[in-house]
Amino acid sequence: MMRYLAPLVVFAIMIPVFMVGLKRDPTMLPSPFLDKPAPEFELPKLKDLSQTVSNKDYAGQVALVNVWATWCVGCRQEHEFLIRLSQENPLPIYGLNWRDRREDGLAWLQQLGDPYVASGYDADGRAGIDWGVYGAPETFLISKDGRVLYKHLGPLNRVIWEREFVPKIAADHGATP
Repeated sequence: MMRYLAPLVVFAIMIPVFMVGLKRDPTMLPSPFLDKPAPEFELPKLKDLSQTVSNKDYAGQVALVNVWATWCVGCRQEHEFLIRLSQENPLPIYGLNWRDRREDGLAWLQQLGDPYVASGYDADGRAGIDWGVYGAPETFLISKDGRVLYKHLGPLNRVIWEREFVPKIAADHGATP
């Protein structure tokens, strides 16, 4: 009799856990870096492996770090918005081409346009691990003093930009996007 009751008890305990999980926004996975210094990195540039891009490139300015890959459906969804954002906004966007083939990344930027000041080539995904990347796309908002102000999981669009990013940019030392 007990062996039949045990699964029912476990199931009864799990119901509230599942209900709480269903009410959570899947794009709101916390980042251990929020309000802490962004991870340091130095990667070869996607377009020229003899040059590097690092966190030092955006030091002293508010910037975006966008994790992307050609195999990522959400990255394609957000790419047009990133192009528009790079054209209309003085906020620099740095790319982290994550776990991708270099030739695919180059072809993507050639075909769809390049919204990035520079893209680091993270072929083995180690920089992504250092950033706590769960999957692409992910976008990090970096403060003037190098702290992670916000992390967004999933494709970025105008509504999310206005609702989540713009207020945080304005609050960071009076910066304006």
